[in-house]
Amino acid sequence: MVTKLDETELKRLESQVEHGGGGAWEYLCLVRKLKIRRSDKVLKHGLLILNDPKKRSSIGDEEWTLYEQVAIAAMDCNSLDTARDCINVLSKKFPESKRVGRLEAMLLEAKGCWEEAENAYSSLLEDNPLDQVVHKRKVAMAKAEGDLLKAIECLSKYLKVFMADNDAWRELAEIYVSLQMYKQAAFCYEELILAQPTVPVYHLAYADVLYTLGGLENIQTAKKYYAATIDFTGGKNTRALYGVCLCTAAIGQLAKGRNKDDKEGELHTLAAKVLEKDYKYRAPDKLPLLTSTLKTLKLSS
Repeated sequence: MVTKLDETELKRLESQVEHGGGGAWEYLCLVRKLKIRRSDKVLKHGLLILNDPKKRSSIGDEEWTLYEQVAIAAMDCNSLDTARDCINVLSKKFPESKRVGRLEAMLLEAKGCWEEAENAYSSLLEDNPLDQVVHKRKVAMAKAEGDLLKAIECLSKYLKVFMADNDAWRELAEIYVSLQMYKQAAFCYEELILAQPTVPVYHLAYADVLYTLGGLENIQTAKKYYAATIDFTGGKNTRALYGVCLCTAAIGQLAKGRNKDDKEGELHTLAAKVLEKDYKYRAPDKLPLLTSTLKTLKLSS
C-alpha cells in the first residue's frame, strides 16, 4: 500500500528529476518499490541512465533490473523497438531465463500477436504453474481481445491456486457484473467480504448485486449490506443511503405489510433525512428532485 509519506517522497523526487536536480536512479527505484506506473517518466529517465556507460556502471548489477523496468515501460508507451532492444540485452545476458521469456511473451502481446503470446505464456506455465504474473497476463490478454468468457476461465483457474488474491476476486466479480451474471458476482463479493469484512466498497457492491437480482430475500439482505456500508463510512456514502431507501420501498411492495420492523423503519427515515440534509448543503438546486423522488418512494421526511 502506498502511504502519504511515499506519495510525498515520490512527488518530491519526480519534481527534482524533471527539473534537472538529479536523483533519477533513486526515483526509478522508488517507482519500482511502490509498484506504480509512471511509464513515460521511467522510459525517459531510465534510458538516460542506460545510454550513458558511466551512469550505467554506477548502479552495478542493478543495471539488469533497470533494463527490465525500462522494457516494460517502453511497452506501456508503445515504444516497441526500445522494448525489443532492452529484451535483447537481457536475453544475451540470461539466455535461459524464464523471467526474460516472460518479457518476450509480453512483447508479443504488445504487438497484438495474440496466438504467439498465448503459446509463449502457456509454455511458461508448464515450466512454472505458480507464476502469478503469467496467469494475470493471460487474463489481461483475454480482456484486451474482448473475450470475457476466456478471462473468466483464466481467473477461475488462477483463484483455485491463489484463493487469497482479493484483487483477482474483485476483477472476476466486475467481469461477471459486466456480463449480467449476478449470482456468480455475488459469490465473488461474498468471498471478498469474508476475507476483508470491514471494507465498505465490498459491502456496497454486494448490496448492489443483490438488489439487482431482486426478490424479497435478496433485497432484505441488500438493505443490511447498504446499512453496513453506511456504518463503515460514518453515514457519508450517498449511494448506500439511496440503497436503503430503494430497498425499503421494494420491500414494502413485495412484503405487503408483512414482517414490519420498527427499527427498519427508523433506518430508512434516517437515511432519507441524511440525504435531504446532504443535498441541501452540497447541491441545493437538486434538492427538489430528491424530495420528489423520496415522495414517490413514500419516504420523504
